[in-house]
Amino acid sequence: MAATTYIIKQLGIESVGKFFAVFGLVWGFFGGLIFAAGVTTMGAGMGVAPVGFMGGLVALGLSTIIGGVCGFIGGAIIAILYNIVLGATGGIEMDLEVKA
Repeated sequence: MAATTYIIKQLGIESVGKFFAVFGLVWGFFGGLIFAAGVTTMGAGMGVAPVGFMGGLVALGLSTIIGGVCGFIGGAIIAILYNIVLGATGGIEMDLEVKA
């Protein structure tokens, strides 16, 4: 079958923001795991393991939340910029093929 060319004329700001928020949550979670391991290890090394463990949990939670919020904001900014620049560039062209 022949491919049909489509042009993306506008991006939904909220939908792109939500899409990037998911990536931000995942990125923040894994980054938070690394940071939490470091905080917990430092707390154990200083003889205050419970404080280090709680600090690690707080770091994990905050990293995940901040990653999601920043991902949403970044995605929304990207969508806004795409919609603004669209007039000069003509948009993204995609060749799509329908499978029977």
